[in-house]
Amino acid sequence: MAAYGISVGQRVAVIWDSSSPVEGLKNLVAKIQALVGPESRVSVENIDQLSHSAHAESSFDVVLSGMVPGSMTLHNAEVLAEIARILKPGGRVLLKEPVAAQIGNNSRIKTAARLPTALTLSGLVEVKELQKEPLTPEETQSVQEHLSYQGNDLLSVQMEGKKPNFEVGSSSQLKLSFAKKSASSGKPAVDPAAAKLWTLSANDMDDEGMDLLDSDELLDSEDLKKPDPSSLKAPSCKELGKKKACKNCTCGLAEDLEQEKRESLQPRSACGNCYLGDAFRCASCPYMGMPAFKPGEKILLAENNLHDA
Repeated sequence: MAAYGISVGQRVAVIWDSSSPVEGLKNLVAKIQALVGPESRVSVENIDQLSHSAHAESSFDVVLSGMVPGSMTLHNAEVLAEIARILKPGGRVLLKEPVAAQIGNNSRIKTAARLPTALTLSGLVEVKELQKEPLTPEETQSVQEHLSYQGNDLLSVQMEGKKPNFEVGSSSQLKLSFAKKSASSGKPAVDPAAAKLWTLSANDMDDEGMDLLDSDELLDSEDLKKPDPSSLKAPSCKELGKKKACKNCTCGLAEDLEQEKRESLQPRSACGNCYLGDAFRCASCPYMGMPAFKPGEKILLAENNLHDA
């Protein structure tokens, strides 16, 4: 019992589960109560009801979980986080858990390598393994009954972890000084010779010995010619060979296509006398009512005349 490091006046919590033998639990609690003295009370909590026990943060100096002889307690992430919460800063947790040599079908059972990682992720520090030994016949029977594990490769591992010496969310003011340092504050001196290498003054420039480029010499005769305005204009859709005008056409192709469409709808004279006037026109002539015109003259008819025809 001295290995637990429990002293008089400390607050201790003992966590048990359904695999813990009743007599073993009573004996463990009685021994711990004798160590802490009559003025301190040992709290006994079921692992499934730990999160509902309403213990305040930083309530216990030591937490023992799975330490009842013959018990096979498994600790999930929620249980480990709750244990870390109820521990006082600097408090210790001692737990024992069955582990497998390798990952098996029972995903609840951790491997020996994953158990320390789980304690560290819960917020505990200085996590270390205290003991590793094969299961006793009683523990093997308990595993088969409560964990439904039929393998024979399990080991019993005892671990220890500590809560950091600060609470989660605690803060501490940093002592920062923004005062300007004095000349005697230890600032390294600058070598004058090194500084001179990176200094360029007007006296270092010899204009007479330097060849300057004339910017006009960089331009040839082609660069000085004024460009033709037509060459600056983007080609129209018609010049590119497009047969269909773009939406919101601005190059004039839409108007040209509309004009061609209207011209294609103009009727052609069947008798050849349409230009002479109404006296020589047929009854259904679309030019009826229009004055005479010269042969070959381009005449545009209104759309209503074409429909009527």
